[in-house]
Amino acid sequence: MGEHARFEKLVAEAKKNITEISPPEAAAKSKSGEGVIVDVREKDEWDEEHIPGAIHLSRGTIELDIEEKVPDSNAMIICHCGGGGRSALAAESLQKMGYKNVRSMAGGFKAWKAAALPVTK
Repeated sequence: MGEHARFEKLVAEAKKNITEISPPEAAAKSKSGEGVIVDVREKDEWDEEHIPGAIHLSRGTIELDIEEKVPDSNAMIICHCGGGGRSALAAESLQKMGYKNVRSMAGGFKAWKAAALPVTK
C-alpha cells in the first residue's frame, strides 16, 4: 500500500458512483455552453494557471458554495482537480446533494494540459 492508500481507496470507491469525461469532451461541453467546469483545486493551484471560463470552488468549500454558483440541479457540472482524485470525490458529493448531471474530468488538469487544451493565468 502506498503513502496515499486510504485516499486512493476512497477515490476508487467514488469513481464507481460517478461518470468521468475526457478533457476534450469537457472542453467541448464548456465551449458549447452545455456544461460548467468547476476547478476544485486549492486557490494557489488556481492562481498559478487554470482552464479559461472555469469557476473555482475548492474541494474544502464546494458543498457550501455550489448552490450559489450553480443553482440549477440539472445543469452539467464538470469537476476537475490536478489528477482526477479530488474531483471524483467532489462529483460524488454533488450527486449526493441532488445534482443530477455531474461529471469528473478524467486525469484532471494534468490531462487537460497533456491534451494541449488552453490554460490561462
